[in-house]
Amino acid sequence: MAGSVQRTAQGPTLAAMTDVLRRGRASLAFGFFVQGVAFALLVTRIPAMQDRYGVSDGLLPVFLAAVPILAGVGSVTTERLVRRVRPSRLLRWSQPVVLLALLGVGAGDQVTELAVVLGVFGLSVGMLDASMNMLGVSLQRAYGRSIMLSFHAAYSLGGILGASLAWLGAHEELTLWMSYLPVVVVLLPAVLVGSRWYVDGEAEPVEAGGADGVAFRLLLPLCLVMTFAYIGDSTVSNWSAKYVKDVLGGSEQLATVPYNVYMVTTLVGRAVGDLGVRRFGAVAVVRLGALVAACGFVVVAVAPGAWVGMLGFTLLGIGLCVLVPQTFAAAGRLFPGASDAAVARLNIFNYVGFLIGSPLVGALGDAWSYRGAMLVPMALVLVTTVYARSFASGGDRYGGGHERPRTADVGRGSNGL
Repeated sequence: MAGSVQRTAQGPTLAAMTDVLRRGRASLAFGFFVQGVAFALLVTRIPAMQDRYGVSDGLLPVFLAAVPILAGVGSVTTERLVRRVRPSRLLRWSQPVVLLALLGVGAGDQVTELAVVLGVFGLSVGMLDASMNMLGVSLQRAYGRSIMLSFHAAYSLGGILGASLAWLGAHEELTLWMSYLPVVVVLLPAVLVGSRWYVDGEAEPVEAGGADGVAFRLLLPLCLVMTFAYIGDSTVSNWSAKYVKDVLGGSEQLATVPYNVYMVTTLVGRAVGDLGVRRFGAVAVVRLGALVAACGFVVVAVAPGAWVGMLGFTLLGIGLCVLVPQTFAAAGRLFPGASDAAVARLNIFNYVGFLIGSPLVGALGDAWSYRGAMLVPMALVLVTTVYARSFASGGDRYGGGHERPRTADVGRGSNGL
């Protein structure tokens, strides 16, 4: 049976335990990858979605804001559900719902239909994001070394692929339905098969009463870091093209480059970031990432032209990419007996930052200047350096060296549900 462990009189054998962990890590990484593809396909085809359904410019922000708000509701719901249902089961069934909702976006023709499928998409994304990161945190605890960045690297890779497929669909003038259908047909059965090897970790003994052991006072610094990181991320995703074209004088074609550069450098940074955490510790990596991101915003703000601005967006990708994965990992270390609840609560601030970032920069750009507006997320990211010590909970246990996988953390495979 997938996810089961061969046992001796003393417990699981090391070879069987390692095999379970490896399969669990690979299947979870694929889940992150699929989510990156799905989300990129949605957000990069918003103009086509607006045209298909006749959504006005005034109504579009309402639809776009509703998705992260409902995702926050989904994350809160997940915190309650995991007290009775394992995170692997929630992930196994929320991911197909996300893919089917994506297909639904391309299938309808009435605004009410769009509202319903986006609502389903938002709720299921919140459950998916929370449960994915719960499993990532528990797997990292089982491995005894930093692996969280590798999962988010898979998400970045999926985002690059999804954006590329969206560009191809737009270039070939495909309908949303024809753009989404082949992707869903391929990925839906793949995630259902891959989910057989998800691994739920066993939480450490609870000292303060399960989810009630998550003291918001202790979690608050990580919530702020999550919010600031997503304000920075949404600034790049929503304003980089306009900034390069209207402020730095770049061409229409060049304006499409900075976000791709940002995504590629995010992928590279996350692919190697776990090595940095193991060698230098999470605190040092988070501080360095925040400083590099702040420098990136400064370069963007003072850039005399588009190519110097591109350097700034490159620095932003390298710097911001480490913050979110390490924030989830730190929450798991800070509340080892209630890591699922901590991750679910922390995940809400992902959507808070997303909701704040784009309107904040837009309002400041219109009222002041877009160059000056770039200094605000820069200042917020710098605040992360103040909170960096929160990432050292538990003696910065993943700061270097390697620990053997722990048998207590691999006793539950999702297939045994």
